[in-house]
Amino acid sequence: MPVIKGPQVFPRSEYLRRLAAVKAKMAERDIAAVVITENAHITYLTGSVAHSYDTRGVLVLASREEPVFVLRWMDVAAAVQETFMGRDSIIGYSEEMMANPDKNGYDAVIDFLLDQGLGPSGIGFEMCDLTVDSAQKFKSRLPQARIEDFSNVVTRIRTLKSELEIAVMREAAAISDAGVLRAAEVMRPGMREADAIAEIVGTLARGTNGKVGTWIATPFLCATSRIGNPHTTWSEDTLREGSQVNLEIAGVRHDYTAPICRTYSLGKPSERLLRIHEAQLAGLEAGLNAIRAGAVSGEVAMAIHSTTEKHGFKKRSRAGYAIGIQWTERTTSLKLGDTTVLQPNMTFHMHLGSWVEEDFGYVLSESIRVTDSGVEVLTKAPRELFVLS
Repeated sequence: MPVIKGPQVFPRSEYLRRLAAVKAKMAERDIAAVVITENAHITYLTGSVAHSYDTRGVLVLASREEPVFVLRWMDVAAAVQETFMGRDSIIGYSEEMMANPDKNGYDAVIDFLLDQGLGPSGIGFEMCDLTVDSAQKFKSRLPQARIEDFSNVVTRIRTLKSELEIAVMREAAAISDAGVLRAAEVMRPGMREADAIAEIVGTLARGTNGKVGTWIATPFLCATSRIGNPHTTWSEDTLREGSQVNLEIAGVRHDYTAPICRTYSLGKPSERLLRIHEAQLAGLEAGLNAIRAGAVSGEVAMAIHSTTEKHGFKKRSRAGYAIGIQWTERTTSLKLGDTTVLQPNMTFHMHLGSWVEEDFGYVLSESIRVTDSGVEVLTKAPRELFVLS
């Protein structure tokens, strides 16, 4: 019995708008087809959010309105349900290509290109995510093709969000806020870190305002001796009186991700912790005041860095990065020297995390949207150092 198409996150017109932007870039380079392999781009262009780790590709053809999704046969049902595309635009390849040293799903992609008579055409590929073997496969099986590197083109298109995307990111941000507040409710001395993260992750899954979390982005809970580590998860330890917790989490709606960081003190905070909180809070507010359409990302970073240094703390890491589908977009950073001119509906994780010593760090951040006149802060949890007892 055929699977029934599920509810769509965005209307068909939204996906056609995105595809039109991709096709415009193809036309500039006289490309007949593009092979999309990055998972975030597959989500962006089709609506698929199934997290399959098998080889798959989306082909955007100049001659077709819809893309063609080539993936493992058992994932076809999910693609039919999740994407805006018709059943004839979804092709499943056979199980013989699994764990096969000679063939994989990209052979099915190449077969489709050849069947369409595109062997001698200009074809774009996202080279960044291709293994050496896969890149060589495309070159050897398409010897007449003019192969173009299409890496990061879709990422750049994704940088400017539609109002529909912004609405979903607001929903994700509200879930992030709920996770921060739940952490403040439950974390106490003597509690296992694993139990604390279970409560937080439960909130990220249940969501808020009637909107559930649709994925769990890896949460980072760095406590006690690990507060100088930015990217570690919970441990087998218990939370201790007088210790500190640095929490970095993200609410997720349909793969749109809104990160947030907050710091917690279990008992009276140290003077050093109070001072860095004030410094990073001032830096965050300086950055938010500098954000606006037309500003340069490096200048925003300078406002942040100069402010924290005036308060006695030098921030060594960048001050933020572009966000959207999945945790980060590999485009613009809020870092010194970045010359990107900010535009309305760019979205960032403005991150005031600062790791001062190997055994000491602090985190504070917001997910934000650039507007014509300034900034919209998407995450709205209290911007404070949470003191728990």
